[in-house]
Amino acid sequence: MERARKVIPASQHTETPVYLGATAGMRLLRMENERLADKILAAVANSISSYPFDFQGARIITGQEEGAYGWITINYLLGRFTQKLSWFNLKPSEGDTQETYGALDLGGASTQITFVPRNETTESSNNTLHFRLYGKNYGVYTHSFLCYGKDQALLQKLSKDLQGTNGTIRDPCFNSGYRRKMNMSDLYESPCIRRFEATFPFLPFPEVEIRGIGNYQQCQRSILQLFNTSYCPYSSCSFNGIFLPPLQGNFGAFSAFYYVMEFLNLTSEEQSTHKKMISTLEKFCSQPWEELQMYFGEVKEKYLSEYCFSGTYILALLLNGYHFTAESWKDIHFMGKVRSTSVGWTLGYMLNLTNMIPSEEPLSTPLSHSTYVFLMVLFSLILVIVVVIGIFIFHKPSYFWKDMV
Repeated sequence: MERARKVIPASQHTETPVYLGATAGMRLLRMENERLADKILAAVANSISSYPFDFQGARIITGQEEGAYGWITINYLLGRFTQKLSWFNLKPSEGDTQETYGALDLGGASTQITFVPRNETTESSNNTLHFRLYGKNYGVYTHSFLCYGKDQALLQKLSKDLQGTNGTIRDPCFNSGYRRKMNMSDLYESPCIRRFEATFPFLPFPEVEIRGIGNYQQCQRSILQLFNTSYCPYSSCSFNGIFLPPLQGNFGAFSAFYYVMEFLNLTSEEQSTHKKMISTLEKFCSQPWEELQMYFGEVKEKYLSEYCFSGTYILALLLNGYHFTAESWKDIHFMGKVRSTSVGWTLGYMLNLTNMIPSEEPLSTPLSHSTYVFLMVLFSLILVIVVVIGIFIFHKPSYFWKDMV
């Protein structure tokens, strides 16, 4: 907010709207303690209201909204909602609309998948949203998996791995030589691990100790147990019985998808292949913790220690959860920014609330930059030719009329 106050001219402060949307972390807290969640939102609203902007309120958005706003952000920045213009057809036809990108979002508490499926009929109305943007209708599939963000997924895995132990976990998802201690109460305060509470109803030991052994293959097998693919009440599902239509088109993967892949140097189109990711994770997970600290001493310990798990979890989520394949992996594009603007749900949230994307196509479609340049050059050439002919006629009129006779 202080940064905004410095950047935005003072004369525009009172007319600048401010919105605050809270996501999966606050959705979890509301499940646990609605009164506390409301108290936090009230404190945040009170703080923001002290600034000289037009504060529009703070609220917890739904998982569907979070997925949809990420989808809007990606396609808005890529220009996928506007229609293509040809040189001689400045009024686009319905068929000129560009195919949209799907959106893959990964946070700490939830993950979202959103895209326009090929078949408009859906087997689950709860996973469908309808938008009309720039004169075109979009039937969007979206689902938010609460508790399957990377932080909550790690807590789920640790709770599962505690079964049958004395409080010590030899964990293949942490590098060998790494040690971490956690309070059992901290581990079990999350609603996401309630399904494991029956195993330890009385918290038999106060602390959990994690001892890393660093093995990608074992880590992958442990993570895959988080995805229940044993049943599906629809023609096709992702996991946990959730409907998922066949994947369609390209996808932009952002937030933690991008941050983890960027650390692993796998965001470029050449490097981001299925085989390359597996080989990179096998090598990274097998490195001793002391070596990692030596090479990446500037990275915070919490983040550095969890990259083996996070990378393996992303691979399992995309392949086994969302059913991408080695062949369709090329359709996933890991994005941090598009045209210098950060990719995420927040821009789509703001665009929606401020009605900056019209439902109908503008009456006069603005020319693209390339079309504008082409027309300017064309008109300039015509003007030059006319001037040259005029000068020639003015200086040699007899020659011109002789030819005419």
